[in-house]
Amino acid sequence: MSETPRAVAAAQAQIRARLPHRFPMLLVDRVTEVVPGERLVARKAVTCNEPWYAELGPDHPESAFAYPQTLLVESWCQSAGVLATWDAPNPDVLTGQVMLFGGMSGVVFHAPVLPGDVVVHEVLLSRSLGDTLIFEGVSTVEGEPVLTVERVVMALRPAEALRPATTERPTEPATERTDAADSPPAATTSTATAPVAPALADPTSADSPPAAPNEPIAPPAAASAQTGSSA
Repeated sequence: MSETPRAVAAAQAQIRARLPHRFPMLLVDRVTEVVPGERLVARKAVTCNEPWYAELGPDHPESAFAYPQTLLVESWCQSAGVLATWDAPNPDVLTGQVMLFGGMSGVVFHAPVLPGDVVVHEVLLSRSLGDTLIFEGVSTVEGEPVLTVERVVMALRPAEALRPATTERPTEPATERTDAADSPPAATTSTATAPVAPALADPTSADSPPAAPNEPIAPPAAASAQTGSSA
């Protein structure tokens, strides 16, 4: 006859030995009851000293102090993570089996959680499919439900399989390094400018060079003046 698993409790040191989360994202304070492979009960005390309340002042309404719903779900999922890794703790996400969040459904928020409340997370392992686990449960404050979780899926995968594949690059021949101080000044590129046209010579002179192809020939001013005077 198999022996019924005995419920045990876990302090903060045991929680940190199973979760990689640290301040300010470690959202499980204490485990009051755990039956490995079956169920877990954990607590999270909400205080006004948490960083999400840092920007709130006395002029904010009480509703502004409601604990963020995403963090409430995160806290419940971390409690499920403690149950998932209870028998094989591995807070190092670089080696061994890494806990991954797969998905959730049927999550319902019933009431706000405020500073001063102590949230009790109840987690039940409903199915175990090898390295894939399915959880369900509820969170309560003073016995009243504030969160219901119909299904959360988690998976355990080897860290080596999660690393990106690396390809070796071909080795390039080494090139001699030249310090900037010893390097010759780099050639600069300047905008080309048209050459300045030389002074026009007398077009009547035999020694005058031919005019540029697109440059008009100046009229022989001197010759025109002489013709006019003789007339």
